[in-house]
Amino acid sequence: MLKWLGNPVKNPLAKIHKAAVDRSIRPLGLRYDDLYDPLFSLDVKEALDRLPEEVVEARNQRLKRCMDLSMKHSYLSKEMQAMQTPFRSYIQEVMVVVLREKAERKALNALPLYQRTIP
Repeated sequence: MLKWLGNPVKNPLAKIHKAAVDRSIRPLGLRYDDLYDPLFSLDVKEALDRLPEEVVEARNQRLKRCMDLSMKHSYLSKEMQAMQTPFRSYIQEVMVVVLREKAERKALNALPLYQRTIP
């Protein structure tokens, strides 16, 4: 039962959820990976630091465009929405590496790569 529930290919509820997420982020021109918050997770912050500068800049431009559209209470045109690729991942591969390094450091009792500090 848990295997089926965790498998988005076989689970119809996962397909419904993916379609709902697509309907909410495509009109704003976002990608799913843009929703990760670097202030919430230091793993995400580390992954963003490791990405190429042009990928991070494209992410920032998508977030700015989203905020602008949200403030104007408007959406992208239908032609622009058709060109969007909301589920093309750009951070997942780097996140896997960051989490693997974090697990390895924990197994070796090494100092963490980063520590949360309270400003």
